[in-house]
Amino acid sequence: MPLQRRQQSGFTLIELMIVVAIVGILSAVAYPSYTEYVRKGHRAEARAGLLQAAQWLERAATATGTYPATTSFPDNLKSVPGGRYSISVVVTDGATFTLTAEPQGAQIGDKCGKYTLTHTGARGNTDMGTGLTSAECWR
Repeated sequence: MPLQRRQQSGFTLIELMIVVAIVGILSAVAYPSYTEYVRKGHRAEARAGLLQAAQWLERAATATGTYPATTSFPDNLKSVPGGRYSISVVVTDGATFTLTAEPQGAQIGDKCGKYTLTHTGARGNTDMGTGLTSAECWR
């Protein structure tokens, strides 16, 4: 009686481990890029929030002749959507202001740190040891 070979289908353990290793390597490369992309989007929201707050201050100054007191800053301008940044303002003598967007939550370790915007339009940020300039972070 001749022996018949059975046709087996499926994956071997080695093939499965190779696929798992490839997926692991791709994930190790892709995940940091993805998180940086998400943080970059949140930085854009912070910059937009600062510009919106500056516009509110300028409109108020146009109407009254001076920038409103820090206590008059509206609550809806004190944070950006998602709560990743909180925005604060310091008004000095009704003649100058400095807006600051400070990272919150998962955004705290962001490489651009805090964003600042003054009444003259000067844009800045705190360096988080990455060597990025304000121009690079505001771009």
